[in-house]
Amino acid sequence: MRWRKGIAVVAAALTLAGCGSATGADQAAVPGPVSAADLAKVTLKVGDQKGGVKSLLTAAGQLDGTPYKIEWSTFTSGPPLLEAASAGAIDTGRVGNTPPIFAAAAKAKIKVISVSRSNVEREALLVPPDSTLPDVAALKGKTIGVAKGTSAHGQLLNTLHRNGLSTKDVKLSFLQPSEAYAAFTQHTIDAWAIWDPYTAQAQLEAHARVLADGRGASNGLGFLTAGTAALADPGKNAALRDFAVRVVKAQKWADTHRAEWAAAWAKETGLKLEVAQKTVDAGRDLPIALDDSVIASEQQLADAFTEEKTLPGKVDFAAFADRRFAPELDLARSNG
Repeated sequence: MRWRKGIAVVAAALTLAGCGSATGADQAAVPGPVSAADLAKVTLKVGDQKGGVKSLLTAAGQLDGTPYKIEWSTFTSGPPLLEAASAGAIDTGRVGNTPPIFAAAAKAKIKVISVSRSNVEREALLVPPDSTLPDVAALKGKTIGVAKGTSAHGQLLNTLHRNGLSTKDVKLSFLQPSEAYAAFTQHTIDAWAIWDPYTAQAQLEAHARVLADGRGASNGLGFLTAGTAALADPGKNAALRDFAVRVVKAQKWADTHRAEWAAAWAKETGLKLEVAQKTVDAGRDLPIALDDSVIASEQQLADAFTEEKTLPGKVDFAAFADRRFAPELDLARSNG
């Protein structure tokens, strides 16, 4: 069911929301409530990726009645989005499981504030249809395209490990998705580690073959992140609380309205409808609790990057998790 509330109702709820929803170290950092008039002056700057939050919220009707303004910016992948968030150029944005780890290693001024889990089979290591490579082990000495610090990078690291290889045994070509797709179709790379909708696009348009997917190699987590400056600002903190709830509601809507979601996604991004539909049909991206098991799973991935010496030192992922919105998000997941 679409979640629609009038501006006055939502603003009143946000005004009444105090500091009680945070625990531990987060508690001291949570600003107090804001008035509806002050919230109306807020412009929330949101970073987005191809077929991301904007199209999802639009399709689900979750941009109706926001008691603040939204300014959108588009990024090619998670790492540059988080760089912008850390610098204060944007306030929030959704990324995969690996960008927050690299951001944490760089001491970025960001936090993860909510989480979802998707179908890891859509995180794939692809080869061209005419490739003679029979399995992952055969990639030794080969060139693999991947966007550095993305969820695909994490999935690739674990996939190689599971097959007796490390990133030192292959040649990594760090490419953003559009660059990698061109390299893949022109056979200048031997394989490509990527996520949907690019996985679906490569399968449908370039007839790519899946050499391995994320099963056993990825936790499928995606995070809504926020800059610490935005979280410390009373007005933006209130807007972030509302925005995070809307994302949860939209994710639940999309899971039960797949045809509508695919059509909206294709219209927003210019993707072919069949690519969007394949992506939607093959995967689910549902909100879950930002609990200790999520943090532990991310810590394991961070430690794997540290062991490979891809990161300069140990990352304490728990220090970058902020659960101040947990009560509202729990309620949104329960109520649909």
